[in-house]
Amino acid sequence: MNESPPRRCFWANDAPEDYVRYHDHEWGFPVADDRRLFEKLCLEGFQAGLSWLTILRKREAFRAAFAGFDFARVASFGERDVRRLLADAAIVRHRGKIEATIANARATCALVEREGSLAAWVWRYEPKASERPRRLTEAALRAITTSPASEALSKDLKRRGFRFVGPTTCYAFMQAMGLVNDHVAGCVVRDQAIAARDRFRRPG
Repeated sequence: MNESPPRRCFWANDAPEDYVRYHDHEWGFPVADDRRLFEKLCLEGFQAGLSWLTILRKREAFRAAFAGFDFARVASFGERDVRRLLADAAIVRHRGKIEATIANARATCALVEREGSLAAWVWRYEPKASERPRRLTEAALRAITTSPASEALSKDLKRRGFRFVGPTTCYAFMQAMGLVNDHVAGCVVRDQAIAARDRFRRPG
């Protein structure tokens, strides 16, 4: 008798060949690495108006194009780099988003100098358990696109010079980086993400 496949969040089934590994091992697991946080923030900006699947399939190309998302290196990019990136068919060739990534790198350098690390600052926006749904269903998840925490994060990022960081983008960033656990009730990964958060030491 064939066993039923494990239950996952509904979106992981849209393109399982691309999404399952990302869903099972990355999405919703807490991250404290500044470079990974910077990368995800920028990639969420590139996603604006597109699907995450498009960006995920191009992620390695983005990493190659943007120096592995080493924000200190990206901060030094100039117009010649912008032209190079606009000619790179392996990534999303959108001048505004490319220039935003460079601006975000410079803003990240300034933030790290002031706050000590991007991670310590970002994790201040982790919402309290009382601010989260008691039981996260598929319908509830589909209805959540922003939160008070993502709105506050977006506002502060913009104040610091970041671009393409609206509240919806920030909420998707928080989902992916484990500031919230939006694996739905019954998802095979939800308890793993909870256990990872229990082991995680909040930066700063």
